[in-house]
Amino acid sequence: MRRPHGSRSAQRRIARERIDRLLHLAQAEISAKPERSLRYVRLARAIAMKCRLRMPRRWRRMICKRCECLLIPGKTSRVRLRGSRLNVTCASCGKVHRYPYRSRIT
Repeated sequence: MRRPHGSRSAQRRIARERIDRLLHLAQAEISAKPERSLRYVRLARAIAMKCRLRMPRRWRRMICKRCECLLIPGKTSRVRLRGSRLNVTCASCGKVHRYPYRSRIT
């Protein structure tokens, strides 16, 4: 059976553009309308799963894995440095995301 909307690479390109646009809109709406922002994030994740795309790291780290809220430092999350890790705590659900980092030695 034929694909309805062009080649797979064209579908993925369109999906990436839509995901990027939705997450930019979610970032702009987070302070005024958090419900709308959450809806945009969920739509972007659904598109990524449907097209089997990996979200870019910058967007993956900005989305809480438990409640799907955008993690904006100071607004919806708290960022702390503990040893060799970066701890990002979601303000809405309390989940702690830990990311390794290496400090620059000058």
